[in-house]
Amino acid sequence: MEVAIMLYDGITALDAIGPYEVFSATMKCNVKFIGKKKGIVQMDSKMGYLHADYSFSEITSADILVVPGCSPPNYKTPMNDEETLEWIRQIHGTAKWTTSVCNGSLILSAAGLLNGATATCHWGSFDLLRSLGAIPTDERVVRHGQIVTAAGVSSGIDMALQLAAWEFGEDVSKAVQLILEYDPQPPFDTGSLKKAPAPLVERVREVLQELSEKDPG
Repeated sequence: MEVAIMLYDGITALDAIGPYEVFSATMKCNVKFIGKKKGIVQMDSKMGYLHADYSFSEITSADILVVPGCSPPNYKTPMNDEETLEWIRQIHGTAKWTTSVCNGSLILSAAGLLNGATATCHWGSFDLLRSLGAIPTDERVVRHGQIVTAAGVSSGIDMALQLAAWEFGEDVSKAVQLILEYDPQPPFDTGSLKKAPAPLVERVREVLQELSEKDPG
C-alpha cells in the first residue's frame, strides 16, 4: 500500500515517526514523507529536523494519508495554508484511509473533512476541534467512515497498528507490535485526563494555553 505522511514546519516528530515505524514494519507498505516542498522541516521542539523526500506536486494519490500533529501554536500555519489544505482534500479523494495523529485532526477539520464527524485530538484542543465543526471524543482511536483520528502523540502507534490489522489481518499487526516491542509500561499512570490528578491537569492546561497564544515560529 502507498502511505503518504505529510510533513510541515512545527511538526511533532513522533506523530509522524510512530506510524512510519508501524507501516514500514509490515513490509507491505511503501511509506513516503511529503511536504509542500522537498527538504527539511523543523520539529516543534526546534531541536531537530525531518526530511520531506517528495513535494505535494509529486504525490497526487495514496492509499493511506497520515496528517501528524504539532504543539500549539504551530498548527495555525498548515490550517491557514490553502495549498496544504487543497492537497489534503486531493489525497483524501483517492485514499482508502485518511488519518491524523494528535492535533493533525485540526488540520483535517480546516480542510473541511470533519464537519459533523466524531473525532479526537490532544485533549487540550477539544474546544478548538469542536469550534471547527467536529464532535470531540476522548477515545484513543476514532473511526468515522474512511477517516481515522488518533488522540495525543503516542496514540499514532495504536492507530497505525489498528489500520495494519484492518488491512493485513491481526496476525500481521500483532507481529509488528512484537517487532517494535511495543509493550508500554510507563512509570506513572497519568497519561489521560481520567487518570491524572486535577492539579497536574490544571498546570498543563495553563502551559498549553500560554503556548496557543503565541505566534507560530
